[in-house]
Amino acid sequence: MPATKPSLDEWGRLYQAASRVKQTAPWEWMEETDVFGVQDPETGEMGFVSVMGALGQHLAIAVYLGAQGLYSFWAFQQLADQVPAEALLGIPQLQASFENRTDLSKEDRQTIKALGLKFRGRQSWPQFRSFRPGFLPWYLEAWEARFLTHVLEQVVEVALQFKENPTLLDTENEEDYLVRLPRQEEGKLVWEGQVLPVPPPEPTPIRIALDLDLLEKMKQLPQSNLVLEVDLFAMPTPMGEQDQRPYFPCMLLIVDSESGLVLGSELLTPEEGLETMWGVIPLMLLYQLAQAEIVPQQINVRSLLLSQLLQPLADQLGFEIKGKPTLRSLNRAKEFFLERFV
Repeated sequence: MPATKPSLDEWGRLYQAASRVKQTAPWEWMEETDVFGVQDPETGEMGFVSVMGALGQHLAIAVYLGAQGLYSFWAFQQLADQVPAEALLGIPQLQASFENRTDLSKEDRQTIKALGLKFRGRQSWPQFRSFRPGFLPWYLEAWEARFLTHVLEQVVEVALQFKENPTLLDTENEEDYLVRLPRQEEGKLVWEGQVLPVPPPEPTPIRIALDLDLLEKMKQLPQSNLVLEVDLFAMPTPMGEQDQRPYFPCMLLIVDSESGLVLGSELLTPEEGLETMWGVIPLMLLYQLAQAEIVPQQINVRSLLLSQLLQPLADQLGFEIKGKPTLRSLNRAKEFFLERFV
């Protein structure tokens, strides 16, 4: 869908729906794992709703987008004690939260003022954000605002039903979910609940890019006894054009394990999608190795994803890839880069 901003009328309906959720306070009897689905009337896509705030710390409604968002949410739940809480924000989602006034941005306050709305007290000010992997949480596009409005309206309906019937969301199969489905009836949307299967998504294919001519030239080089450390990490400062959603660039860093010498670095961006960015990593490493005229004996990585991405290149050039929980030389170089980037 085109990236258009919500109209004032669309904002008004969204704030009205959020106010009803706040008055209903579903977090008083629902846990964030009490998940149900809502189908977007415009696209037919599914969003899966989690009510946050049972502990009173962060009052919010999250809508995890598609089966990918849903199963990423469950993966986070399983690893919650092993990964930072911020990892939840890397899941594609829309979120309506209730904040203090000081937490709102200038744009948030301008919209509220334009609508003539007033909110008072802590955790009473609605805030709406869109989350996409690799990007800074950002303001809603028009279609996101319309979908989130429908979701919040259904949150009130489902939450009140759940309060009366705590088994409402129970299903016999763990892949089945109660989903609120819309249909047109006499020009109006009518919603009903159905239990539907939501299987895990198929893995997104990653197209690996390699320069075959350069690869053949590299095969002519003698293999060295060097052990390299390679890592990909997000830089802490977002980048992007004005009025566009900022993104977090990623640094591909190549370091000699013994000397700590930086042999190469590449700044990559997720603008075309994370899978596209990941797909060029073997090519970027190949360019760096060719520039240094090095075929290493071994490359150490700490990421399973990086190991899988680089394995085709390793097979072609005859070096070994090993997973290491700690990359000491690379960590020192990484600290150097981060100090100068911020």
